[in-house]
Amino acid sequence: MITVLAIESSALVAGIAVVNEEKVTAEYNVNLKLTHSQTLLPMLDEVVKMTGTDLSQIDAIAVSGGPGSFTGLRIGSATAKGLGLALKKPIVAVPTTQGLAMNIFGFDGLICPIMDARRDQVYTGIYRNTREGFSVVSDQEATGIREIVGNLNSLGEKVIFLGDGVPVFKSVIEECAKVPFSFAPENLMVQRAGSLGLRGIQLFKEGKAVNAADHAPDYLRPSQAERVRNEASKHDD
Repeated sequence: MITVLAIESSALVAGIAVVNEEKVTAEYNVNLKLTHSQTLLPMLDEVVKMTGTDLSQIDAIAVSGGPGSFTGLRIGSATAKGLGLALKKPIVAVPTTQGLAMNIFGFDGLICPIMDARRDQVYTGIYRNTREGFSVVSDQEATGIREIVGNLNSLGEKVIFLGDGVPVFKSVIEECAKVPFSFAPENLMVQRAGSLGLRGIQLFKEGKAVNAADHAPDYLRPSQAERVRNEASKHDD
């Protein structure tokens, strides 16, 4: 039976979970404005102690692979990488929006996670998650909220939205959506380490794990510092 340690750090939520193919053994999520460097390792220690988990027996480490907060992703990746190297375990980088979409199961329509990416953009994707399995309708990208709602309108199916972009862009969705839509309840709205772990197991079984030394997050777009540096170099040229 495949067991993974899941580490969620892509946004405000810090999460640790131990998940296998039959159950979520433990899940610890904190949705507070604390830096993940303050929370992840104490949470991991608590989960390991409480469950008696022997980390040497897990099959892989699932980590939020991006997009999301640049700092949060770096902290989560560094934590996963350090553990992976020490334990000689592979890493499964779970696309952040796929981990979010795993919060919703059995919905007979489209699942659209939206994360606030600032600058009037969202990190988003379109998915299904039914008894037939998890599938990607449209892979994750950074785009405008009106563009993704337009894509959903063209698909012509009902949709459920979730993610921290919902409160930011709810009025735009209500204005622009031409298909039936709803919003996830609060307990399913944001990232959960357990959901990340479940998707991590699926991706592990698909052969998507990598050696810890080769892992790197996928930011989808340059950081603010990189954008400023690039702009400056253009002016210098």
